[in-house]
Amino acid sequence: MNTAAAFADFRTYPLISALTAVHTLADRIQVTWADGRLSPFHFQWLRDNCPCPLCVYTVTREQVLEIVDVDQDLLPCEAHIDAEGCLSVAWQGGHLSRFDPGWLRAHAYDDESRAERRAGKPKARLWRSDLQLPVFDYSALMSDNHTLLQWLLAVRDIGLTQVRDVPTEPGSLKLIAQRISFIRESNFGVLFNVQSKADADSNAYTAFNLPLHSDLPTRELQPGLQFLHCLVNDAEGGESIFVDGFAIAQALREEDPESFKSLCEIPVEFRNKDRHSDYRCLAPIIALDALGQVSEIRMANFLRGPFDASAEQMPTLYRAYRRFIAMTREPRFRLMQRLNPGEMWCFDNRRTLHARNAFDPATGARHFQGCYVDRDELLSRILVLQR
Repeated sequence: MNTAAAFADFRTYPLISALTAVHTLADRIQVTWADGRLSPFHFQWLRDNCPCPLCVYTVTREQVLEIVDVDQDLLPCEAHIDAEGCLSVAWQGGHLSRFDPGWLRAHAYDDESRAERRAGKPKARLWRSDLQLPVFDYSALMSDNHTLLQWLLAVRDIGLTQVRDVPTEPGSLKLIAQRISFIRESNFGVLFNVQSKADADSNAYTAFNLPLHSDLPTRELQPGLQFLHCLVNDAEGGESIFVDGFAIAQALREEDPESFKSLCEIPVEFRNKDRHSDYRCLAPIIALDALGQVSEIRMANFLRGPFDASAEQMPTLYRAYRRFIAMTREPRFRLMQRLNPGEMWCFDNRRTLHARNAFDPATGARHFQGCYVDRDELLSRILVLQR
């Protein structure tokens, strides 16, 4: 990247196409690229994104300019392509902005460039019962950043992975989770022990079956990633079950759009209470992002409060809810596998619903440890590893 433009970001932007022409219009500068594409850049946008040391602090790469401090009617005196291929703009008042062509192309907002960016964004790879489970080796993840990146990309895009040959000493989980980032603590602790106990404060700490669910739907932000590490598993039963909540939501959208719409729009309250805490969150079961794509599933029937909807909506909500639960039970979506000592699940808790068959504690010990890492930390780690 050109030195004068390097303050804009910590990332680098390859030169996809060189600038070949610049035209100043009434309220924008239009550039022509070597591949023939035309990109408009409004004066306000260019001045707002000036990467010079006066506008961006060179240490943090964070903006110090606030656009409100610039004249709303500011005009360029002159614009041209300089000797290094950068767009150079001289503004009224004497300020000079220079834009690296790689950076400028990566942020162009003509229709073609925006569509190209949207097409290039990572997409969830939906899966069903025939998923070829991505499996990774603990030692490789701990020692090799390339393997680590492949694991994190699988977690991001598929939402379910397994790691094998993890040490079975209690606390070993912490080391691999911290290869991503810091662990998110909850009222269950930094690491939580999944064992049957008489004074259970969650159904997870019993021996009976757990239906498909996401963890902590009672929080405003559900944990992004969940880790479940098997230390001991001598008891009969207790198989893990997973479904891709995004795949179910997509199937529901296609097969029953009215129910899909209801689960996106009608909020449901989830509650998690014990002797010392009381968490509640009111939110739809299916959340959509700004582009209308499914971004989150919030579900745990054993933590659900009574529905609170209008009299007109109540039958619709029950129909949609029953349909969604019924779909999670369909064999076409379900993947079931027993976790053995030294094996670990890592999955997207806001996408992949998980369940456990009942087990018999009289037949042997069963001890898992778990923890959470937020999805933002996963995405940040991927971007840093990709630099």
